[in-house]
Amino acid sequence: MLSRLRVENLVLIGEADLELPDGLIAVTGETGAGKTIFTQAIGLLLGAPGDAALVGPAGPEAYVEAELRVPEQLLAEDEFSAIAQHRPADDPAIAIARRVFQDGRSRAYVWGRAVPRADAAALVERVVAMSGQFEQRRLARASHRLSLLDAFAGEAQLQRLRATTVAWRELRAATRAYEEAMASTDDRTSRRTELGALVDATEGLEGGVDASLRAEQERLQHATELVEAAATAAEALSPEGDEPGAGPALARAESALAAVAGIDPDLDAARAELAAAEIAVREVSQELRGFLATERGDPGRLEQVGAELQRIADALRRFDTDSLDDLLVRASAARQELDAEATGDPLERAEASLQAAESAYAELANGLHDARSAAAKPYAKAAKSVLASLGLGNGELVVELAPRDPGPTGTDEAAFLIRTNKGLPLASVAAAASGGELSRIALALRAVAHEHGGEETIVFDEIDAGVGGTTAHAVAGALSDLAQRAQVITITHLPQIASVATTQLRVTKTGGDPEQARIDVLDEDERRQELERMLGGAEFVEALTGTSATPTSG
Repeated sequence: MLSRLRVENLVLIGEADLELPDGLIAVTGETGAGKTIFTQAIGLLLGAPGDAALVGPAGPEAYVEAELRVPEQLLAEDEFSAIAQHRPADDPAIAIARRVFQDGRSRAYVWGRAVPRADAAALVERVVAMSGQFEQRRLARASHRLSLLDAFAGEAQLQRLRATTVAWRELRAATRAYEEAMASTDDRTSRRTELGALVDATEGLEGGVDASLRAEQERLQHATELVEAAATAAEALSPEGDEPGAGPALARAESALAAVAGIDPDLDAARAELAAAEIAVREVSQELRGFLATERGDPGRLEQVGAELQRIADALRRFDTDSLDDLLVRASAARQELDAEATGDPLERAEASLQAAESAYAELANGLHDARSAAAKPYAKAAKSVLASLGLGNGELVVELAPRDPGPTGTDEAAFLIRTNKGLPLASVAAAASGGELSRIALALRAVAHEHGGEETIVFDEIDAGVGGTTAHAVAGALSDLAQRAQVITITHLPQIASVATTQLRVTKTGGDPEQARIDVLDEDERRQELERMLGGAEFVEALTGTSATPTSG
């Protein structure tokens, strides 16, 4: 689950540091206060592209950091082995962050280490799901429908699905290897030459080295400015000649007060502060002198770094690859192919590997299909019950499985067909439901899916759009029930939903130029006031109920 969220300089939010507990968390506030910034922050953690418009006015970058509590076995999976290597000893949480710079570039971090954005997002996606107003497009995607059915089928199905995804990647790799072995039977010399060139071009390179080299190049290019700045600072603190400096001045001041020590406590306190300041200045001065003793720039190293970066750029261009990580993956495969070719017929080995990969994938895909077939009717029945509680009492859901071409999620395609009233024909969920109905249907489908498994945190971006009255109470109840099985965070305008939340956050604008927004965790009195506002204000509540909405003191 998402246990902590820190936001800095993201659009209007200057700084927010939120502890997020279990249960139902409601995010409320006036229209335009900046509630969507909350979902933008989580969207960045889920891999949303960086955008210069996300950077607020308080600095040159926006920063989002989260702490996630995840099942221990998650980091043991092969997909996350590279990330798991960065894990500090005995750290129970995963710290994931994104920085977005003013030019739109961004970087992802796990435990403070830079990692590919896709790797960080894949990890977050296994824990956090975000649902928005545009469920029509989401439900129109076959992959989303299938993921809901798989979540309902349970954790064993989700593990089988992950294994199938891995088996699919291995099958595709084996297919490519076999096709390449077939095509290259008459031209192995050229192939070996190209593979050897790829291996040579990446010799000694490691993932992420290009970023570290660019950082080193930047420092070396500014070595003169760094030295001048350090020298000026050191001279100001503690001059080597007879010129006065901050350090000697502090020492003289402390010595002057030492002569009257013990007479006046105020002066004794001032003397102690001066002594501490003099020590601090002396330590900083020593650090600066140490820097100057070691940092004089290295033109030879700068040339080496530039040459290495050029080598990487030439290799990326030659082998038509966008990233060094992709190039290293290809180089590793090239080494394996060259090593394998040296010990036997590559075509026979490729064919045997392909047959093994086909068999492994087929077994897993059949297991997925069997579990989905068994779960389809119970899922539809459970969803119908929830739909009835949400004001769609005549709604009927049918889940149909159909075969499709093999892929990372198996060989099934799931169709969700619904009729919201008796006598109507069955039609796809995305096409048959109105906007208000669709939000309730989406909530029901996800609530039922999480009876047996699924993500541990679900974020609803105004899932209550188009909902009001009695139905709003039903939606609140469904969200509350779902929060018994997962952490649920919902952005809402409805007091019915906010009133049943176990935690309420409020987004407000603080004014100023430039204008800022803040996120506060509300106590009970503040929640009561916020609910009054959501209901139309204290005067409206009083007129409606005939009593004062605000309790008297005592």
